[in-house]
Amino acid sequence: MPIANKKQIISWCLFDFANSTYSAVIAAVIFPVYYANHIVGNETGIGDLWWGRAVSLSMITIALTSPVLGGIADFFGMRKRFLFSFTLLCISSVAMLSFLQKGMVIEGFVLVVIANIGMEGGMVFYNSFLPEIAVKEYQGRVSSWGYAVGYAGSILSLMFAMPLVNRGLLNETWLMVSGLFALCSIPAFVYLPPDRRTGRFRDAVSAGMKYTWNTLKKIWKDRESRKFLIAYLMYADGVSTVIVFSSLFAATTLGFKPEELILLYIAVQLTALIGAFVMARPVDFWGPKKVVLISLVLWSAVCVFAFFVTEKIHFWFIASVAGIGLGTVQAASRAFFIQFIPRGHESEYFGVYSMVGKSSSVIGPFLFGYISATMESQRPAILSVTLFFLIGLIIVSFIRAGTPNIKKQSRV
Repeated sequence: MPIANKKQIISWCLFDFANSTYSAVIAAVIFPVYYANHIVGNETGIGDLWWGRAVSLSMITIALTSPVLGGIADFFGMRKRFLFSFTLLCISSVAMLSFLQKGMVIEGFVLVVIANIGMEGGMVFYNSFLPEIAVKEYQGRVSSWGYAVGYAGSILSLMFAMPLVNRGLLNETWLMVSGLFALCSIPAFVYLPPDRRTGRFRDAVSAGMKYTWNTLKKIWKDRESRKFLIAYLMYADGVSTVIVFSSLFAATTLGFKPEELILLYIAVQLTALIGAFVMARPVDFWGPKKVVLISLVLWSAVCVFAFFVTEKIHFWFIASVAGIGLGTVQAASRAFFIQFIPRGHESEYFGVYSMVGKSSSVIGPFLFGYISATMESQRPAILSVTLFFLIGLIIVSFIRAGTPNIKKQSRV
C-alpha cells in the first residue's frame, strides 16, 4: 500500500527538524543559562525564578487556548495558516533575542513567552496534519520518523551552536537558530495540504468555541479516550519533570560541568532518535498501547536507578536509556491518540491533546522541587517521579484501544 504523498511526509518531518533547533538551543540547553545567569543574574536563584515564570506562563497560555484554536481551525479550515502564523511568531521572537543586553529582564521574559507560545501553539496544527498525509497503516511509523528527524535537528543545531558559543557569539547563535528554523520550515508551507475555507472567520470564532466544548464533552463521555488522556496527563507529567530537572540533577548532585551537560543532552537526543526509528515499525505492528507500556516500564526503571547512581559514567548510561524511552513514548502516544479522532476533527482533538500535554508540566515539577527542598536532597525527588509512570502504566493497561494498525503478516 502506498504511504501517501512522499513530499508531504518529508516536509512534515523536516518541520520537526526545524522546530527542534528552537527546542534544543533556546528552550533547553544554551539560552536558559544565558538568560538566568547573564541577563538576570542568578547568584540568589532569581534567574531561575524568572525563567520558570516565562516557561510556566507560556505553557498555561497554550493549555488554555489550544483547544479553542484547534476548533476554529477545523471549523474555518485554516490549519496551515495558523501553523504559519505561530511559526513566524516564534522565529521573529528568537531573532529579537539578539538585541538583549544585561539587565533587560522584562524584555527577555516577554520574548521568551512569545517565542514559546509560537513554538508550542504551532505544534497543535502540525500534529493535526498527520492523519491527512499518512494512511492509517503508516501513521505510527510516520509519527516516529517525525520525532527521529526532530532529534537529529536538536543534535545538529547544538553542533552548529557550540563553536559560536565557545567564541562568545551568543547573539549570532540566536540568529542562527531563527534562520535555520525559517529555512527548514519552508517545505511544510509549500507541500502540506492547503487550507479549505468553509466559512467566515467571525462565525468560526463563536462556532469554534462551541465546537471545542462539545469535543471536550465527547472525549469525556467516551470511556477509552478519557482513560487515555488521564493516563497521558500522568506519565507526560513524569516525562516533563525528568526533562526539566535532569540537567539540574546532573549538575547539582553529580557535579556535571556545563560542557558535559551539552554533550549529555546531545547523547540523549541521539538515543531518542535511535529509539524513535527502532520502534517505528513496532508501533504499527504491535500497536501503540504495547509500545507505551514498554516505555513506561523503561522510564520507571530510569528513575529508580537514578536514585542510586553516584558516578557520572553510570548517569551517562541511565540518560541514554531515558533517551530511548523518550523517542518511543512520544511517537507512540501520538499514534495512540489518533485512534480516538473522528475524521475531520484532527485540529480540534489535537488541541485537547496539546492542552493535556502542556498541563502536565505542573504537578511533577512542583512535587520534585518541594521534596528536594524539604528533604534537602534530589534523590528522593527523582524517585518520586516513578509514581507518575506507574499510575500511567496501570491506566493504560486497562484501555481497550491502541491495537496494531496492520497485521503482522501484512507485507509493506
